[in-house]
Amino acid sequence: QARLVESGGGLVQAGGSLRLSCTASDITFSKYAMGWFRQAPGKEREFVAAISRSGVNLHYADSVKGRFIISRDNTKNTVYLQMNSLKPEDTAVYSCAADYTPGAPIIAMIPSEYDYWGQGTQVTVSS
Repeated sequence: QARLVESGGGLVQAGGSLRLSCTASDITFSKYAMGWFRQAPGKEREFVAAISRSGVNLHYADSVKGRFIISRDNTKNTVYLQMNSLKPEDTAVYSCAADYTPGAPIIAMIPSEYDYWGQGTQVTVSS
């Protein structure tokens, strides 16, 4: 059974930075596109960023474009989310997800496209 474990969340002041990590086990990591999603209290889960299996294709939500950077290291089975210029509205539980895409460097922005999920890590941005 695949396992995804996030780390790096915490409390930060507005304007600050955090780097989230998500390490996968029991999957062939290089065959999965990876995504980051977030969910704030009382809101639906929303797409943040995604990266194709080789890292060639990237996509960001408009709300984080220019501030967040997604990357991956297939030798470490890990995907990262560098979050800069954080705002209070970025406060949420951030979860990583894996989407099996062995045949093409595609990325998905819909949660239902993803096969495995981590438990999430809390990010709180104070004003």
